Amino acid sequence: MNKQVLIVASSLRAHSNSDELARSFARGAEEAGNTVEVVSLKGKTIGFCRGCMACQKTQKCVIRDDAADMAEKVRQADVLAFATPVYYYCLSGQLKTLLDRCNPLFPSDYAFRDVYLLATAADEEASAVEGTEKGLRGWVDCFEKARLAGTVFAGGVDGAGEIKGHAALRAAYEMGKSIG
Repeated sequence: MNKQVLIVASSLRAHSNSDELARSFARGAEEAGNTVEVVSLKGKTIGFCRGCMACQKTQKCVIRDDAADMAEKVRQADVLAFATPVYYYCLSGQLKTLLDRCNPLFPSDYAFRDVYLLATAADEEASAVEGTEKGLRGWVDCFEKARLAGTVFAGGVDGAGEIKGHAALRAAYEMGKSIG
């Protein structure tokens, strides 16, 4: 069955390691016969949620910026993957801000069920991704029909392009290929 897969790449760095993980995941998902869209947060204007909760009645945010289009893409996707560098053992700030701005989706008929995390960090310890995973799981757990379906972590990569040859690239490809 062809699924609509949305991959949100949240690094603002050119040639980022998490972008490479996203590309590997996308390649696998495409080869499995899915329709894949990769969207980068580079160049997007996404303001902070004001907490006004108007979106819970209207299913639209009162702030006019790029977050509304991004939230609609998230709502329509069958499968989500979020690619992020690990900053201070958590999600990138730009990804967290986007997740907060997806608040209009709570009362909506969202399509996504499986959510994946693709993360990179300079710290090579497996525990380095725990806070990042916990942050995303907190968002996913608010959506009753969704689940955190898997995580790929590439530790020990700091500078742009250092992920080349890392085993996590293959793991991301295989995880994407398993979507069907």
